[in-house]
Amino acid sequence: MRERDSVADMLKYVVKRVLMVIPVMIGVSIIVFALMRVFSPDPAPIVLGQHATQESMEAWREANGLDEPIAQQYFSYLAGALKGDLGVSYYTKTPVAKEIGARFPATIELAVAAIIFATIFGILLGVIAAVKKNTIFDALGSFIALIGVSVPIFWLGILFIMFFSGVLHLLPSGGRIDVLLKPADVTGFYMIDALIEGNGAAFRSALVHLIQPALALGMYSMAIITRMTRSSMLESLGQDYIRTARAKGISEAKVIGKHALRNSMIPVTTVIGLQFGSLLGGALLTESVFSWPGIGKFTVDSILKSDFPVVQGIVLLVAVIFVTVNLVADLVYAYLDPRIKYASKREG
Repeated sequence: MRERDSVADMLKYVVKRVLMVIPVMIGVSIIVFALMRVFSPDPAPIVLGQHATQESMEAWREANGLDEPIAQQYFSYLAGALKGDLGVSYYTKTPVAKEIGARFPATIELAVAAIIFATIFGILLGVIAAVKKNTIFDALGSFIALIGVSVPIFWLGILFIMFFSGVLHLLPSGGRIDVLLKPADVTGFYMIDALIEGNGAAFRSALVHLIQPALALGMYSMAIITRMTRSSMLESLGQDYIRTARAKGISEAKVIGKHALRNSMIPVTTVIGLQFGSLLGGALLTESVFSWPGIGKFTVDSILKSDFPVVQGIVLLVAVIFVTVNLVADLVYAYLDPRIKYASKREG
C-alpha cells in the first residue's frame, strides 16, 4: 500500500513539474521574440544587401510576415512552434528545425564531455579537499576552483590554444575533426559514427579535437561542483553517524565512500544537473573560440545576421532542455534521499 502511494505521489509530482514548464516556455518565447524585434537591426537590408531598393525590402518583409503587428507575428510563430514548425532561416531558406538538428549533436557531444570532466574532477577535488581539510590539498583544490570561477571561458580557451597548440603542438587549435577523416553521418556524433564505421583514425581525431573545448567549457562547472562537494562532505563528516561508523571500526575508505559521499551527493547531483543544462545553452563563447560547429556558434552568427527564426528556435530548444534536466535532477535528488517525499513537495 505504501509503495502504491509512493508511486502515486511521484506521478503527481512529475505531472505538476511538467505542467509548470508551460508558463515558463511561454514566458521565454515572449521575451526572446520581443528582444529580437526591439534590439536587433532590421534583417531586410542585411539579407538583401546594402544596394537593395526600398521596394524590394518591403516585399521581403511582407513575404516573411514582418510587416504585420508584433502581437500577430508572435501568435503566428507560437502556433507554428506548437506544431513543431520553428520557421525558416532567412539566409539558407532551410527549416530551422533541420538547421538545429544538423548542429545540435556537436553541442551535445561537447557538453557531455565537459560535464563528465567537470563531474569526475570536481567530485574528486571536493572529496580530497574535505578529507584533507586545512592542508596543502585543500588549498590546492580551492585554488583550482577559484581559477575555474574567475577566469572567463573565452580567455581560458585562448590560453589553452596558445599552450597546447602553439607551444606544445599537442592538440589542434579548432574544428571538430580533420576534414579528410570525417566519418559517415549516422548519428551526428563523430566519435560514435567513427566507432560504427570502424574508423580508428577518425575516432582519435574527433577525440583530440574535443579535449580543449571540453576542458575550457567544463572548468567553471568543475569549480562549482568542487565547492559544493567540499562543503557537503564537510557537513557529512561532522555528523553523528560518521563518528558511529568510525567507532565500529569501519575502514576510513568505506566511511568516506559509502556513508559520507553518498549523502553528500544529494545537493551535488542537483548542481550537476543545473550545470549540464547551462553547458548546453552556454557554449556560445567556447564554440566561437574553438570554431566548434555547434548551435552556440550558430546562435552567435544568427544574432549578428538578425536571423530571427533561428535564434528563437535555438533559445526555445535550450529552455526545454534546461527545464527537463532540472526535472531529472530533482527526481534523482529524491531517489538518493529516501527522507524526501513527493507528497511533502506537493504540499509545500
